[in-house]
Parts: sequence; C-alpha cells; structure tokens
Amino acid sequence: MVVDAKSQSRFEKATIGGGCFWCTEATFEQIEGVEKVESGYSGGTLPKPSYEQVCSGTTGHAEVVQITFNPEKISFKEILEIFFAMHDPTTLNRQGADVGTQYRSVILYHNAEQKEIAEQIIRETAAKTGKKIVTQLVPYETFYKAEDYHQSYYQQNSRQPYCQMVITPKMIKLRQHYQNRLKVNQPVAE
Repeated sequence: MVVDAKSQSRFEKATIGGGCFWCTEATFEQIEGVEKVESGYSGGTLPKPSYEQVCSGTTGHAEVVQITFNPEKISFKEILEIFFAMHDPTTLNRQGADVGTQYRSVILYHNAEQKEIAEQIIRETAAKTGKKIVTQLVPYETFYKAEDYHQSYYQQNSRQPYCQMVITPKMIKLRQHYQNRLKVNQPVAE
C-alpha cells in the first residue's frame, strides 16, 4: 500500500492486462477513485524490456496497466468487473486484431485477498457468459513502466485511426455502462 502524505489516504495497486495497454489505460483513467494509471510490461523474463522487444512476443511480458486506486472510492472487485466488461476474456492471446502472448488477458494479484477476489470474479464471469475465461491469474512480481509516449496515449492521440476504430468504441461503451463511475468533469473523448 502507498500512503499519500498530502491527503493521508491509503492507495492500493492493481495490475491487469486486457490486450493493448492503450485501451485498458484509457478506460481506467476515466474511473472515479483511480488516482493513477501507468502502461507497462509485466510477467516476462527480460529486465526492463522495450516496446519493440515486448511486441516481438519473445520476452514473455504482457502489455499491462498498473492502477493506483483509493479503496474508499472503488474496490478491487469493482475494478475487475469493469476490466472484464471492457475486454474479451475468452480469447487466448488476443484482443481483436492484436494477436500474441503480449496481448493476453491477465490479472497479476498483489496479495491473497486480490487473488481470492479475482478467482470469484472469474467464476462469476464464466457463469454469466457461459464461456471459458482464459484470463491468467498470476502473482505480481515486477512492473516495468512503458516508454513515455505510451502514457495517456488515447488522451494525446484520440484522432489516430487505431484510437478511433478500437479505443473510441470502448469509451462509448464505458460511458453507456459506467456513467455513474466516471470522474466528474472528465469527458470521454469520441
């Protein structure tokens, strides 16, 4: 847990991957109670990998986001419910046109409580969808922050074709289904 000296609030971390980290980052930057979202890499063997190395699919890393959140405003369970609603946890090593192990669905739990909550949400999602959930559930070890140009990517590049075709529809879905969870005065770009 991280203690913010200014507000004395206790923050927790969640590390998840649901395909391209730009999509997952864009989603959680909008959510009330989320203090910070960083895109990066986790779950591989190479220390401090570059984007190009991870994209090769040979390092074992997944594109992930590390979310710092205030558990008094949003729970880990709620984060996972949004996570599962905003990506397809039934496709192995892919999300849409992004294919490879680096795009796998993964939850890297930080403690036993997160693991237990994730197992529960995975069971509930499987029951709700009637499909096998392929999301990996593994212990968190290391997070490598991605290069600066990946941070807040959608906010800075929302007009790019990839963003318009892939991320903007997710932002519309987010607004439709989670309007009550969005940060005040935080517009969802279209």
